[in-house]
Amino acid sequence: MRLVMPSKAAIGIFDSGIGGLSVLQHVRSLLPNENLLYVSDRAHLPYGEKDKNFILQRSRLITQFLISKNVKAVVIACNTATAAAVKDLRETYRLPIIGMEPGVKPAISLSQSGMVGVLATHGTLNSHKFKADDR
Repeated sequence: MRLVMPSKAAIGIFDSGIGGLSVLQHVRSLLPNENLLYVSDRAHLPYGEKDKNFILQRSRLITQFLISKNVKAVVIACNTATAAAVKDLRETYRLPIIGMEPGVKPAISLSQSGMVGVLATHGTLNSHKFKADDR
């Protein structure tokens, strides 16, 4: 599948650290002709033990920074930030906001034993998004 996005504006990608570089690499493989702008919030990592309002504030600040750089879309390359902020960001900003979605349900459906291991922060595990049945 080949995706095409209009304009030469960059796609903004952010994470609390450098783990999102794997997401950047995947986006690069899917969209090799796109300009990408990556923001690492290393000064505040990890997000997993932080309060939801703090993560929402950081996510808004970074999204505003990316928008000031004229990005055409924002990818939240962080499960914890997605759980805490994606709904608010989508309601606040008029550009596409792409989040990391917990993949537990698809993983279980592919498992021969019906069991999977989950490595996640407390912020992700305790989020409504992770606990929701509609994953």
